[in-house]
Amino acid sequence: MTAIADVSGLVAVVTGGASGIGKGIAQRLAERGANVVIADIEEGPLGAAAAEIGAVGVRTDVSDAASVQALADEVLDRFGKVHLVFNNAGVGPESNIADMTLADWKWILDVNLYGVIHGVHAFLPLLKKHGEPAYIVNTSSMGGFVADMPGLGAYATTKFAIMALTESLACELEREGSAVRAAVLAPGTVRSNIARSLRTRPAGAEGGSFVQNDISEGEEFAALRWLDPAEVGDIVLAGLARGETHIVTHPEWYPMVAERAAGIEAAFSRASAVTAGEL
Repeated sequence: MTAIADVSGLVAVVTGGASGIGKGIAQRLAERGANVVIADIEEGPLGAAAAEIGAVGVRTDVSDAASVQALADEVLDRFGKVHLVFNNAGVGPESNIADMTLADWKWILDVNLYGVIHGVHAFLPLLKKHGEPAYIVNTSSMGGFVADMPGLGAYATTKFAIMALTESLACELEREGSAVRAAVLAPGTVRSNIARSLRTRPAGAEGGSFVQNDISEGEEFAALRWLDPAEVGDIVLAGLARGETHIVTHPEWYPMVAERAAGIEAAFSRASAVTAGEL
């Protein structure tokens, strides 16, 4: 089992690295001696974050496969190899599914899901190539475990998909005996810019049903434990050191996951009864 406790000297790439969780991960990597490349679609914040952290900044649109491939090529040209990839960029706008346009669906799937797919496609061969211990971490959410979140059905759809992609990849890598390991990050409430996701919607793609609310301002969510991005960075690096496949920031939220699992278990039990002719 691959576990990486010492990141000093390793080459790390973090998408969505100009703010929020991505920046927190990048900050902790840089502090521990990694060579860090941060990628983001917003050039101004990207340059500022790179200068602050001591990272290389590369403007990248994760929804564009060619842009992510260009990022991978630049990392390889500059450093010769890559050990850690964090497919973290994402958006979190809100809408009832019934109100969404196909353009709404395309945007959120392109960023949240295809952004991860593009990252895996471009970087996994590079992680495998050198044969050294390596990790690919894809950011899902607690919304990848539980979908009962008003207005965030589309977001949860993408995060469930990221969970499945990463778990499948982890199993494949383990069966191969690869030195590369895959993990999914499932954060809960974190102080970030995700409540301002609509600012990055492409020109010409405006409209639709998405709105953006800052859930930290609501009484229900304000009472929850909110983490700073750098704290998430600490949790992620600790997860790599343990060789985790699932990295969770809010263990106290497990009852929600258990409730969903119990409902599924009950459905299987009822199905078994029907099969046995008991109902």
